Amino acid sequence: MPDCGLNSILPVLWPRAAEGILRRFLKPPKLWPSHSAAERRVTWMELFFDLIFVAAVAQVGVPLQAEFDWWGLLRYCFLFSLIWSAWSGHTLFATRFDNDDTFQRLANLVQCFIAAVMAANAKDALDSRSSAGFGAAYACMRLVLVAQYLRVSRIPETRTLTLRSALGIGVAACIWIASALAPLPFRYFLWIVGLLADRATTLWSTKKGFEFPPHASHFPERLGVFTIILLGEFVAAVMRGIESQEDWTVAAAVSAFASLSFAFVVWWWYFDLDGGAAERRLRSRRDKSLFRVWTLAHPPLFLGIGVASAGFERLISMGGLGMLPSPGARIACLASASIVAALITIGCTTAWGIEGLWRSLFPHLFLLGVLVVIAFFAQTITSVWLVLALLAMTLAGALVTWQTRTSESVAGHDGEQATKG
Repeated sequence: MPDCGLNSILPVLWPRAAEGILRRFLKPPKLWPSHSAAERRVTWMELFFDLIFVAAVAQVGVPLQAEFDWWGLLRYCFLFSLIWSAWSGHTLFATRFDNDDTFQRLANLVQCFIAAVMAANAKDALDSRSSAGFGAAYACMRLVLVAQYLRVSRIPETRTLTLRSALGIGVAACIWIASALAPLPFRYFLWIVGLLADRATTLWSTKKGFEFPPHASHFPERLGVFTIILLGEFVAAVMRGIESQEDWTVAAAVSAFASLSFAFVVWWWYFDLDGGAAERRLRSRRDKSLFRVWTLAHPPLFLGIGVASAGFERLISMGGLGMLPSPGARIACLASASIVAALITIGCTTAWGIEGLWRSLFPHLFLLGVLVVIAFFAQTITSVWLVLALLAMTLAGALVTWQTRTSESVAGHDGEQATKG
């Protein structure tokens, strides 16, 4: 009676086979250790995820290139803030929890698709149906994050953090969904409430989040990758400005080269001088305060790079001899000032930055003041000279930071030698 024997074995084998399949495709949630001894690098999946979001940033910037004025800037800032909130929320989750299994990859795939939907609805005015769709897509992105937090809520030590995050993000997502269905102008009111709910969730979970900080090297590396990709979009904007030239004049060539040099200086300042993507270990209250400042300095940096890319593209396209209208010229200057201020702030959060802050404070404030003055007279300056002025101020800020870092390094080395002596 072989069939009887098989029937008696199957009930025993089936649960074991199902358990094996689940173990292969669904791993139990696990907390990543935050210390740098646990080696962790950015994965190819995370790089793919970042590219999708940078593509969304590029789509949001398309209308700004055509409408480079205050209303265009307001629209860009609003949509960019949602993209940043969606990206940073996923990144903070991924850098705390080790869940690289089938469920997590499917969640990443869904989030990538939603980011593409956000990008597809990013070109129209704020009073359009597309903008309502943008908000609805953002809400769906956050609901996926809620599901991810609920899944890892089984980890006992982080349960308070994960449940707080899931509750706050879920409430805000419901507000964003309601805004997509609401008529104008009530939709604008719900957008403001949704933004406040997102910020309140961040504040509510921050204190608990510091008990389980992001990975010391992984999280800064993610921000560094996002920075370098945005700079790549800046370079693409320079290329589009070059393509728009009918006659290749000396002024046009100087404008293009100076614009590319501007991106190079920002890269040099952020990665080499500031150590913007270096490890961030949270061992004390001071470290936590510096980490918070370092994190908050990145949105103005990213926003400034995005706005400046549109401004420099327009400046290059003018052949070096034209003049931007008053709003556009001033916006380009303010975007550069935002980049410089963010890089100064990031530099002050490094080990040498606080000690050297007072030594470099007045030179940096002077440079920011000069940028404000340039913004005031920007509409009267030809494009080639405006590009050169913005490059000069940014380069001067980088050199001040370099000088401060060199002085602090020498002072620290002399102090160490005196202690040994």
